[in-house]
Parts: sequence; structure tokens; C-alpha cells
Amino acid sequence: MLTDLPKITQKPDALSQRLVDVHQNVIVLLPKAFKELKRLPYGQAIARAAERRDVKLGGEPLVIEFPNDKGTRAALVGLEQNISTFDLLTVARKLVAAHRSDRPRGIAVFCHGLDDVLAQRALEAVVAATLAANFALPEFKSKPDKRVSIQKIALCGSTKIDLTRAIAESRGNNLARYLTALPPNELTPSHYRRRVERLARQFRWKAEFWDLKKLRRLGAGAFVAVAQGSPEPDAGILRLRYSPRRKSSRGALALVGKGICFDTGGTNLKPARHMHGMHEDMEGSAVALGTLLALNELKVDFPVECWLALAQNHIGPNAYKQNDVVKAANGKTIEVMHTDAEGRMVLADTLYFASKQKPRLIIDYATLTGSCVAALSTRLSGAFTNRSKWVPDLIKAGEDSGERVWPFPLPEDFKSALKSDIADIKQCTLDNDADHILAAMFLKEFIEEDPAWIHIDLSAGNHKGGLAHIPTDVTGFGVRVSLDLVLREKMMG
Repeated sequence: MLTDLPKITQKPDALSQRLVDVHQNVIVLLPKAFKELKRLPYGQAIARAAERRDVKLGGEPLVIEFPNDKGTRAALVGLEQNISTFDLLTVARKLVAAHRSDRPRGIAVFCHGLDDVLAQRALEAVVAATLAANFALPEFKSKPDKRVSIQKIALCGSTKIDLTRAIAESRGNNLARYLTALPPNELTPSHYRRRVERLARQFRWKAEFWDLKKLRRLGAGAFVAVAQGSPEPDAGILRLRYSPRRKSSRGALALVGKGICFDTGGTNLKPARHMHGMHEDMEGSAVALGTLLALNELKVDFPVECWLALAQNHIGPNAYKQNDVVKAANGKTIEVMHTDAEGRMVLADTLYFASKQKPRLIIDYATLTGSCVAALSTRLSGAFTNRSKWVPDLIKAGEDSGERVWPFPLPEDFKSALKSDIADIKQCTLDNDADHILAAMFLKEFIEEDPAWIHIDLSAGNHKGGLAHIPTDVTGFGVRVSLDLVLREKMMG
């Protein structure tokens, strides 16, 4: 699941023909306003190619093979001074993709004419895109595709930058994507648990698994209701804990992830078109785990707990059904309205247990609602918080990280839609009216002790053709924006 990283070197060397000729594959980053193409190495060839293809420097990357002995392939682009992080990462993905057909073992990246701030942002984006493209997702073909990984990245023409966070984010995202892409027979709850426990031993995280017997004793009826339809009683909550090297007085961060390894919809069975891809319904747990890994790599000075709600939503003689009434671990009774709203059920009990530990902040992740996709498409993810003053921070974190989120409100009057005649609360409604908001309102009812809470509905967990710097449909969305959030002083300070 985790692979070795390419060797990354950084040199202040300016762009020159001598340096270009050393490399088989190069990326050249220029200001959008750059007017002197002919003064670049092989500038005449670049200018002719740009004119012939009608490519503007600030648009799509210009890809050209230089007339030297190596036939160096170059991808050039002009960058606006205030380019957004999302657009910068998207450009970086295209620049790296321009070289993939060559299967290069090394790539050189030159900054020319950029100020230090933009140069450093651009280099970080190219590194992030390269590490994402370099990572192989699971493959089970009898004759696997031949693949050559980039072994060396040379960054030239800028002051040295600290890539520690970029590398940590990439490792976390790669882990999340790998797990999400595994087929459902390879990632049952028991398989998932064993994989994560191996990681826990490797990184010295404390690991504790709460199986169904324990969850029944704890009164976690919402979680058990979903799990009881599975032919294998392997569901449960996997609790991981990272502790800083030095004892910390800072409050803990709790990461909670929906880990539905396959979702049939239960007795409200999904049609084939909507059931296809439901092995990815555990992506929230994979993002929580990837975020834990990234924070571990950064050696943060506060404790982190990661709660993975691992189950499957099966159809069978014991499966829960509409109009069932179950009691959650916090004592609240829930009227089941739709068995395909299982994610909020397993999260309800898991959030309750996580919040009882009194963390400073809880972030939960879930591929939860189709209505969030309808509202935002698969280009952004929805965000909710019980701290209204943080709404601008959520937007800013999405902009700065390139993983864009858009906050939705939690209006008190929405609670009336979840009023049940027979139980304390309805699980959902059958109207599909703002279900992403109602789902968040439901989850909020199971958070104790009033910790700060952020809920991310991962509508951007899968985007056809990739998103930002990620070249695969499975995006692993959430690790970058989470790091941007939790490393802000006001949230974990």
C-alpha cells in the first residue's frame, strides 16, 4: 500500500541549454506574461510550435520535443501570478501527464522568471502531481500493464523549499486511494482490519477493535442494525491512536470515517447502475486513515485518534428494514426510514464514542449523500460545522489546499423534518429534500460534550478523469484540506 518515494533534488541552477540537454524529460514553468520565448533554450522551435498549434503560454501546456541528441521532451506552461491552488494543481497534473507515455525514470522541473512565492507553489504542485501519478493503484490482471516509475525529480531554478508536508499529504492520499480502489472481495471488514493493524504495528499506533459482541454490550444499536444483515459477523469499530513523542497537554484530534466496504442498499436494494462502484463507500474511512498517516509523518505534537466504522450493508434474512426502531449508544431511539441511509447509522454510534473521549476537534468523512453530489457535482465536497465562525476557514482551507469544500448550514428548523411519531428521531426522510443537510443534522444529535466538529460529505471522492493533481477517478479527496484545517492554530492550538 505504501511505496518508496523518488529521489528529489533541489538546485538553484538557472534554465540553460546545457542543463536541458542532460535530461530526457523536462517541465518548464514560466510567467504567463513571458514574451521572450525565442530567448529560451531551443526558443526558435518553441515559438514555431506555439504559433503552429495556436497555443497561448497561459493556456494548456505546450509539449514539444527539442532538436537535441536526446530528443528531450519538454512541457511548458505560463502561470498567472495569483493562480488558484486548484488550477495550479490541475496544470501540474497535465504537465506530468504529458510525459507519461515516455515512461521516464527521471524528470527535471525548471522555474524561469517566477518570483519565489509562485515558484515554490508551482514546484510543490508538480511534486504532488508526480507522486500521485507515480503511484500504482491495485491491479488484478493476469498480464499486468508494464509500468515504469519516476525514480528522480530534479527541481531547478528556485530557492530550496520544504517538501515535508507535500510528501506527507501524498503518502496519505495514495493510501486512501489504494484502499478505496480495492475490490469488495479483497476489502471485507476483516481484510480491512488486518491491513490497518499491520500499519498500526509499523507506525506504533495503538489499535483496538470493538467487535459486534462488544458493540451490543455498549448498546450501539444503530451500528449493529446495519451490520446484522452481513453473512459474516466481521463488522466493528477499529480505533487507532497516535501519540506524540513528548507528552502533550494539547487536546486530541479525532478522525472518524465511514467504512462501508460494500453497500447493496439493504432491503431497499439499489439498482445495478447505482450499486456499481459501491465498494468505494468506505472511502471516508480511507481518508481518515490517510490523514492519520500524514499527521504521523509530520510528527504533530498533539494526539490523534482515528475511528473506522467497518461494516457492509447486505440484504438477507437478518437485514434491518424500514420502520424498525433501534436504540443508539447514546440512548436515542431511531426510526429506520430507508436502509440505504446506512452510513449515518454506523457514524452515529461511532461519533458518540469518539466524542465521549472529549477531543478538541472531530472531523468525520463519508461518501454520504447523493444530494451533496447534486448540489456541488463531483468537483467539490460539502462541509458542515457546529462552529459557525469557522465557515470562512473551511472555504479558505479548501482554496489553499486545492481540495475545494463548500459549507452548508445546520439550521435548527430542519430538525422538524426528522421528527418521528414513534421514536426520538428519524434516520432520514423519503423526500430526498436537502438530504445532505438532514444527514448532518442527524449526525449532530450523536455528538456529546460539544467538541468542535466538522463533517465532510465526500461528493468529490470520485471524479471521472481525475481532479486537481490526482490523475485517477478515485481521488482520495480530504487529506490535503484536513491538514490545512488542523494545522491552523485556532483549530488545534
